[in-house]
Amino acid sequence: MVKITSFKEVTAVKKYICVVCDYVYDPEKGDPDNGVAPGTAFADIPDDWVCPVCGADKEQFEPVD
Repeated sequence: MVKITSFKEVTAVKKYICVVCDYVYDPEKGDPDNGVAPGTAFADIPDDWVCPVCGADKEQFEPVD
């Protein structure tokens, strides 16, 4: 059984970094200039979204520890 010690643990959403240019996607900020609303988890971004800095696709992003 998993013990949840705080609400924050449940709602924490990871940031992702572009391995091409080091742009960090922050779900709290989203990417409103490209149609991604604040609060959008990386997994919920459309598959055709690309890095707003270098144009790399989602496959070029890795979770930030």
